[in-house]
Amino acid sequence: MPLPAPVYYPPFNITRTSHAIITSRDLEKSRDFYEQVVGLVLSDADADTLWFRGVEEVCHHSLVVKRRSSAPEAEAVGFRVLTDEELDKVEHFFRSRGLPARWIEVPHQGRTLAVSDPAGLPLHICATMTTKPRVYTQFENFRGGAAMRFDHYQIQVTDVQQQTDFYAEMGFRISEYMALDDKLLVTFMFRKPGTQDIVFLENPGPRLHHFAYTVSDSHSILRACDVAGNMGMGDVVERGPGRHGPAGVLFVYLRDPDGHRVELFCDHYLLIDSEVEPVRWDVRVPGLTLRWGLPPQECWFTEATRFSGVPVAELDGSRPPLATLERYLAEKALARARS
Repeated sequence: MPLPAPVYYPPFNITRTSHAIITSRDLEKSRDFYEQVVGLVLSDADADTLWFRGVEEVCHHSLVVKRRSSAPEAEAVGFRVLTDEELDKVEHFFRSRGLPARWIEVPHQGRTLAVSDPAGLPLHICATMTTKPRVYTQFENFRGGAAMRFDHYQIQVTDVQQQTDFYAEMGFRISEYMALDDKLLVTFMFRKPGTQDIVFLENPGPRLHHFAYTVSDSHSILRACDVAGNMGMGDVVERGPGRHGPAGVLFVYLRDPDGHRVELFCDHYLLIDSEVEPVRWDVRVPGLTLRWGLPPQECWFTEATRFSGVPVAELDGSRPPLATLERYLAEKALARARS
């Protein structure tokens, strides 16, 4: 299981994750959820699209929700590059590897390149967006979790090693990873100085497992849950609150009205210096990757959002049983019965 060496001078400069584009069968319910529970700011809306940003964000959108009558999907996830000139370098990089790349027109964004990675994951890459005022000091207008800024997304893929090697070529570094013997199961990769911009998890894919926003403190996580409960949406709280082992953050996972998964979490530690080595987590050690809180339901592992028009590949072979809530409760019940 070789970890790719860091590439400190990549062929172009991706600076961070940018946004996610998802679909919804009911924009009104989606607007209520993302404004009232997650606490995002609505930058713009028309009859078929909602554009949201976090309260700290100046760029026009970090989440785009489009009306669709079909099953909910994700259209793409986005990255930002530092300057417009970098986009031409991105196009050359993908085309030179036989991967699709095309220019698209996107509202409220500058020149935008649509590409697909080796797993078929659709990426939209841009350098600029329309700007809006930050509202991070308008405390009287904060709602729900008052999500601060878009942080990362987690993508399910069948070959974590392949994805990790490819993204390392683009300058992504590994902060932490999970492995079983000599096989990579999860990698946390970053461009901005946090623990992750994109996370790869071994599972049928490519599928969008979740996208995540930072919140200012633990009270914001609880407030999001309380608001959901008061709105009759208490069952959207899928996992947590709890504390992860990797990155050490407090978290909660919510499911929006269409089933898309969003994480709210308190910010992770910073990674800037070149001598910092990736941290390995052994998935066989109980309680190591989850500091406290109950294990996730099985659906947390198995359910994810498909990408529009992208076939989902299945895993080749088997793996150890998942540490699910259902398994945990069954083992507890069996232990009580034996005592």
